[in-house]
Amino acid sequence: MTQEPLQLLYIADPMCSWCYGFGPELEQVLNALPEAELDIMTGGLRAYETEILSAEKRSTIMEHWRQVALVSGLPFSDQAMAQADFVYDTEPACRAVVTAKLVADDLSGRELLQVFRAIQHAFYAEGRDVTKAQVLTEVCVRSVNQIGQGADYDQLSFAETLASPVAMATVQEEFRQCQQWGVRGFPALLMVHDEALHMLTSGYTQAEQILETIAQVRQS
Repeated sequence: MTQEPLQLLYIADPMCSWCYGFGPELEQVLNALPEAELDIMTGGLRAYETEILSAEKRSTIMEHWRQVALVSGLPFSDQAMAQADFVYDTEPACRAVVTAKLVADDLSGRELLQVFRAIQHAFYAEGRDVTKAQVLTEVCVRSVNQIGQGADYDQLSFAETLASPVAMATVQEEFRQCQQWGVRGFPALLMVHDEALHMLTSGYTQAEQILETIAQVRQS
């Protein structure tokens, strides 16, 4: 019997620290399964936040970051979050991922993951404020053009799409879909098997355990 194609669905938020820390584990999973198809949806961890980040919340978040750094070994910079007027709204970063899908609709899921990671790197490693449209536009267009090897997407058209009602509605629909599926924690990695979704992990999990779970689901 021919085994069905392996389809993975990654639900995450570019400004979720555990999603950032999960990056190397996800990369190991994808490297071990070169035949796997990947789709990405954004979850909206702190979407539509309007309050300036308080010192207390900043301290709590920084403790999470220290834990993620310890587990993953990835670099962190708090430069963006240290701004006195910083609002930890993750909707713009999620919308930028959706915009990359809309603008460069020929991107594969694995290529879109590179754009996703570029936003993560800008925020966490470089300390850039990815709640700002200008920063997101610059980061995403550079990433998409690098992937395309000669692609020439321009920042103006990306910025226009990023600010469009279509992008805003599309990211809202992704948030709603994730809620309907019962996804509450990020990162979440799901697998399509026998026309059903199977949760492989909700939260940070090591690649070895995920690969074991995938093998079990495929055998069931």
